[in-house]
Amino acid sequence: MKLLRLNPLTISRWIAIPLLLMAAGWAMADESKFSGNFLNLQYTPDQQSSQRVLEFWAYHDTLAEDTNSDTLKLRYYQPLQFDQWRATMRLDTSYVSNYGPTLPQHSTGAYSAGNTLLTVWGNHPNIMKYWGGTLGARVVFPFGNNGQWAVGPQIGTVYIPAEGSKSRISDFSPLARYMYGFDTKNNSFDINPNQPALVRNLNLFPTLGINLAPNTQIRFWDENGIILNTGGGGGWFVPLDAMVTHRLNKHFLFAVGASKQVVQSYQVYDWSVYGKVSFNF
Repeated sequence: MKLLRLNPLTISRWIAIPLLLMAAGWAMADESKFSGNFLNLQYTPDQQSSQRVLEFWAYHDTLAEDTNSDTLKLRYYQPLQFDQWRATMRLDTSYVSNYGPTLPQHSTGAYSAGNTLLTVWGNHPNIMKYWGGTLGARVVFPFGNNGQWAVGPQIGTVYIPAEGSKSRISDFSPLARYMYGFDTKNNSFDINPNQPALVRNLNLFPTLGINLAPNTQIRFWDENGIILNTGGGGGWFVPLDAMVTHRLNKHFLFAVGASKQVVQSYQVYDWSVYGKVSFNF
């Protein structure tokens, strides 16, 4: 109980600083330690695509108390390069419709603006040169009738099969991000009495891709990851998340996925089904 009375900013530092120290430790380590002994995988130093990607997403989430949420999302990836620094910028913007018996003011099809997310990650060949991962950050901009401002650092890397390997695994791409909410849009309880608490969440994505066919994969914990709530009340949200992707040609890819909570001491959703169409150019 004593831990819950600590300053949330202190908690966020406890989470973010070890992540950065872990990256620094990897950078100082010998490169051979990261060459494929685990599942015959080795890290890839070139994680930044040179192509732009535009994606159209649709989600249907089943929440608590028979409440449902439909989301339409536009996602865009833009490669960035400054001198030797290579990075990727990702922009997400969405429209959301929430409806159910506890939300009589909403009906299916009544969409309003959702959150907009800006994420940037990258690396420099002379920084952490013995570690091929990336450092980055995300900013959440609230729109519509509610939401909150939030920021958070992230760290990730990508491991791929060793050259010549016949492994079914396409990649192992772990990522960790800590999100810190600092202001709600409608922060008056008279205006928005049901506003959620400010976000204090560690997001973990143990993303694993498996090749089913030359152009088809199944990917686990790619779109929806594990959440540890470090704010008031604490708790874990652990889903089983799987998405099947199929590339039609060098420009088009489509995917369908589903996610079901298996541990939910911190409530997020019960079921989520989603799909996307992706165009790279």
